[in-house]
Amino acid sequence: MAKPVHSMIRVLDEARSLDFYKRAFGLEIAERLAFDDFTLIYLRHPSSPFELELTVNKGRTEPYALGDGYGHLAVVVDDLAAEHARFEQEKLAPGPLRELKHDGKPLAGFFFATDPDGYKIEVIAKSGRFA
Repeated sequence: MAKPVHSMIRVLDEARSLDFYKRAFGLEIAERLAFDDFTLIYLRHPSSPFELELTVNKGRTEPYALGDGYGHLAVVVDDLAAEHARFEQEKLAPGPLRELKHDGKPLAGFFFATDPDGYKIEVIAKSGRFA
């Protein structure tokens, strides 16, 4: 059985990305591995072994083109409204609060945030299938 362990994104500015992911989601550095041409930074939240891998290619000055294939990462929170307010207070520019329904029943409350490189992160209220 395969066990998911991480998802990787390429980032332009290590410090800017670390600041965003720490302030937005409480992710801390689990490991940082520097190589000649790139650095791998594994971020983890204490509540989960799943990691976000940031790849920083040394010497890169141009932003990455995200293309039309990338969707988003998703996290769950206990209090969506409070988290949205915290994002606003931290000046993390959250999108509007939204609700998704399926067959007329609420499926998920959520909002999106965007990291410094343009990656979308969905913040979902912990309930139902997202508990």
